[in-house]
Amino acid sequence: MIDQSIYLLLITVISIVLLLALVMRFKIHAFISLLLVSSFVGLGAGMPFEEVLTSIEEGMGGILGFIAIIVGLGSIMGKLLEVSGGAESLARNIVGIFGTKRTSWGLTITGFIISIPVFLDVGFIILVPIIYALARKSKQSTLYYAIPLLAGMLVTHSFIPPTPGPTAVAEIMEVPLGWVIIFGVIAGLPAAILGGPVFGRYIGSKIHIDPPDFSDLSEGKSPSKTEKSDFFMVLVVVLLPLFLIVSATVLDILQERMILPEELFWINLIQFIGHPFSALTIATLIAAYFLGYRKGFTGKQVMEFSDKALAPAGLIILVTGAGGVFKEILVDSGVGTALAETIMAYQVTPIVLAYIISVVVRITQGSVTVAMITTAGMVAPIVSEFGLSVPEKALIVIAIAAGSSILSHFNDSGFWLINKYLGLTEKQTLRSWTVMTTIVSVTGFCMVLLLSLLFF
Repeated sequence: MIDQSIYLLLITVISIVLLLALVMRFKIHAFISLLLVSSFVGLGAGMPFEEVLTSIEEGMGGILGFIAIIVGLGSIMGKLLEVSGGAESLARNIVGIFGTKRTSWGLTITGFIISIPVFLDVGFIILVPIIYALARKSKQSTLYYAIPLLAGMLVTHSFIPPTPGPTAVAEIMEVPLGWVIIFGVIAGLPAAILGGPVFGRYIGSKIHIDPPDFSDLSEGKSPSKTEKSDFFMVLVVVLLPLFLIVSATVLDILQERMILPEELFWINLIQFIGHPFSALTIATLIAAYFLGYRKGFTGKQVMEFSDKALAPAGLIILVTGAGGVFKEILVDSGVGTALAETIMAYQVTPIVLAYIISVVVRITQGSVTVAMITTAGMVAPIVSEFGLSVPEKALIVIAIAAGSSILSHFNDSGFWLINKYLGLTEKQTLRSWTVMTTIVSVTGFCMVLLLSLLFF
């Protein structure tokens, strides 16, 4: 007779293999695949049919109440930055501030900031003409400039809310966004530096790639006065929600340690406007006015931009909801407890476990977001059995983010986007983009391990 814990562990392993097969082999959307796999785990673990359906409903509803609002508002804000030219203005001005000798550092900071509200692929497409212009002017390889920009964008895309991946993982793991932002910045900046300016300088000297023939020769203009004024507004729109969320988190910490009183109006007010809902609503309204109406767009056009932004957001929201279902099934079926007991028996550190699972899922199926959500669904029930503190759980979120960034290759749409827009061969893309993603991943995880010494 097989031990119950071993049986449940076997069910979990089979479910992951099944998920990967559905997504990769049979090309079934991750949303449907996660629902099918969740049902398989529940029924395989012996849950009654009615309980499986109830867990699916509760898992979906429990996470969407938060994530739908955050992703929806963030998508609208990002779309306004895109159509108003705010993203391009930000890039040109930051590059101008850093100067010719430190342009690669400016591009890393640009990627780091602009990828907060704008999806990585969209942001790269918007800013790649600037890469072409810089490469022509300096006679450097496009990789010298592209890799730093991409490193900054990848770190933010994976590590820092309110981007969808880390936001979804934070909600599944029940971690306040403020903690994830703080640790994401601390772990992400060294990863962006090593993967960006440092590696970009090296690979740019090894692989010389000229801008492709289809690139526009007219993109080398300097920032206009209008662009310079837009620059400050874009910074406000992008950084204000992060500042508000972190401020509220700091006040929460001070109250928990009884440094500040519980009931004080101004503290409660800052905590209210620093909640992710309030912070992103404020930033989105500012963007709608200054980057929408003040730029000459009508109310109808701003509404149309919002509608277009919410289309891709809907897919992310549904996949995240399915990840919540997977987590709920693992908890309700007892699989999470069995896994936790197995992990405790073998004394595997939760941070290391989270990173390894995320790496495996990322390499095998390709998507950063799917890797993060799938891993969070598996790890959250295990982590709940360890009784970890909020900072400890936040570090596990960043470990998952770091693992999901690793080794982008042929099954990742980002690989082919970089390949085509920079005019690279597959081998050159592996030597540049793929190596950069791995540097970001490993560096980020090393930073998480260092930070864990303060909390674990």
